[in-house]
Amino acid sequence: MNHSEVLDVYQRAELYDASYRGRGKDYAGEAEIAIGLVRERARDADQVLDVACGTGAHLRHFAAAFGEVAGLDLSEEMLRLARQRLPGTQLWQGDMRKFDLGRTFDAITCMFSSVGYLADAAELNATLESFARHLNSGGVVVIEPWWSPETFLSGHVQADVVVVDGRTISRVSHSVRDPDRSASRMEIHWVVAEPAAGIRHHTETHVMTLFTRQEYLTAFARAGFTAEHVVHPLGGPGMYVGVLERD
Repeated sequence: MNHSEVLDVYQRAELYDASYRGRGKDYAGEAEIAIGLVRERARDADQVLDVACGTGAHLRHFAAAFGEVAGLDLSEEMLRLARQRLPGTQLWQGDMRKFDLGRTFDAITCMFSSVGYLADAAELNATLESFARHLNSGGVVVIEPWWSPETFLSGHVQADVVVVDGRTISRVSHSVRDPDRSASRMEIHWVVAEPAAGIRHHTETHVMTLFTRQEYLTAFARAGFTAEHVVHPLGGPGMYVGVLERD
């Protein structure tokens, strides 16, 4: 999936946000882990940029832990909801591979496997270089990756039905290994029922790269970071944490 397609997928920001709220996604717990990883490496970190911040669900927890937070996302529609959730917070629309905000931060986070949408190692390298340009010396990057070639489960099916704000949302997904490259292809079917609007249905296809651990660590090293992979209590694909070498 290229970045223009990602932007199109996430135009339905309210549906996306309601679905994950209804499913009980542990944004607070995930944010707490990221905060801890930053604090362990930079105790005095106070300025944090959340890249691919989406609707601000992680960012609002970061805001409670750090003095200044900001967000960046490719989708203006996602940012619209983030602005409602975090009034007064600086939020930019931008591409993680090549953004330029003209300032630096103590830490950068990138949650919910958003880096999986990068097409290849070259784009991953460009992203880490963008992060490095926006960090103070000794700054920390925390990335929640997508699955790796070794951990991805081809044929995985997930189904959820939630009722949020009077709207019933059904989400069914099926994920397979993309035969053309080291990527996963996830097809999602949504059925949404509302009293006034009735029933509507749409589908999405998400193609996400299955980067190896070595590809992540190499991208960090190329950008000037010392990095490691960390397993945490919530499971999933863990976190990559990098510290930018001091000047």
